[in-house]
Amino acid sequence: MRTKLLVVAAFILCLNLNAQTKKWTIYGCIDYALENNISLQQQVLNSELAQEDINSAKGSFLPNVNGSASQSWNFGASINANNVRVSRDFRGNSFALNTGVTLFDGMRNVNNLERARLGLESTNLQKDIIQDDITINILTRYIDILAQKENLKIALDQVSITQKQIEQIQEFVDAGVRAKADLLDVKAQLAKDEEQVVNAESNVELALLSLTELLQISYKGFDIQDVELNISSVSLLYDDADEIFAKAEETRAEIKKAKLDLESSSLDIDIAKGAYYPTLNLGAGLNTFYQHAQGSDDVRPILDPNDPNNIILIPNGFGQQLSDNLGYNVGFNLNIPIFNRMQTKSNVDRRIINQKRAENNLAQQKQDLYSTVVRVYNSARTSLNQYRASEASVTAQDEAFRNAQESFDLGVMTSFEFEQVRTRLLNAQAAFINAKYNFVFRTKALEYYTGVPITIN
Repeated sequence: MRTKLLVVAAFILCLNLNAQTKKWTIYGCIDYALENNISLQQQVLNSELAQEDINSAKGSFLPNVNGSASQSWNFGASINANNVRVSRDFRGNSFALNTGVTLFDGMRNVNNLERARLGLESTNLQKDIIQDDITINILTRYIDILAQKENLKIALDQVSITQKQIEQIQEFVDAGVRAKADLLDVKAQLAKDEEQVVNAESNVELALLSLTELLQISYKGFDIQDVELNISSVSLLYDDADEIFAKAEETRAEIKKAKLDLESSSLDIDIAKGAYYPTLNLGAGLNTFYQHAQGSDDVRPILDPNDPNNIILIPNGFGQQLSDNLGYNVGFNLNIPIFNRMQTKSNVDRRIINQKRAENNLAQQKQDLYSTVVRVYNSARTSLNQYRASEASVTAQDEAFRNAQESFDLGVMTSFEFEQVRTRLLNAQAAFINAKYNFVFRTKALEYYTGVPITIN
């Protein structure tokens, strides 16, 4: 028993350790967000409502069936079951079953069904729009974390370099080769470097917090998987923003939705115009009733078949009356609109205005998409140029730093001069990181606009 408990305890501990050491990938973040985002869940419900609109529109083609039953009491003079006025109290029941179906209604049922189908497609496209927004937001935060982690790594490297310098200068000071002031200057620099590490760690924590807020999960123990970006041969996916826009116009959900909304507005006009046409309905029904005179038996008089001059009473109970009184009806109803106080015309005019608004919305969506693509493309091109320039700058500043470090170690360069060289290197490294991750984000965004899935490698 003890062995089993130890095994269970070890298993639980292993699960906890795995949970704590889990590092989220970009795909894991996107999948989790898409599965748990409240706005997306709300949109799924909207899709279910849109499906019910389709079911309702389909039902309009079916006949309706209604049944009715009543119980009544009559006191004083009334008409009995034999259609004779008598001064008696009666109680009775009536039953009816009616059905009707629309044969023609100006094609409104047909157009309503098509509009409901477009509504479902539009709702699903709205879900795609939300998914795209979530994906881009996660990509932004994920890349920001990677950039902040790289800044932290550089800050830690600088601390390590400064610590080694302290050890070297300490030896020189002990040997009487360097002044103690040089050691104090480097120690002061170490304090600044450590402060930079604290700031870089804070930036990493804030970037991680931003992503967890988007994912709506606990910040405690959260971390992402480190990614080595392979951009040794950097270039833009396309040479022209118009080419990207042409592909985006075919694939982006907001453009598809705007086109569907325009198509739906055209159907709205046809639906409104349907009120100008006559409506033809087919109806049928059956009804029966039962009547009982209070204080009397259910009987009715008939001529005696054996003696025509004699009247006899025969049973006339509930079932017999329902059978005898059963009647049927069937008929057509044609409703021809002549004048309805200009309501139909006003409805048609409103739908025409809405169609123009849908046309403007489609044009606006295309314009917004084009502006976004051009802006991101130009930013990507600028980031590419900055990346190439900063990469060359880092190479040059790194070489200058190594030379300066040797000169400083030999005592031919002051700590002030050395710090200026290192500051230029740090600035070049910061610019390089900023340009690199800006370029990565914008190129990934451009790829996503053309339908390429998000990947980071």
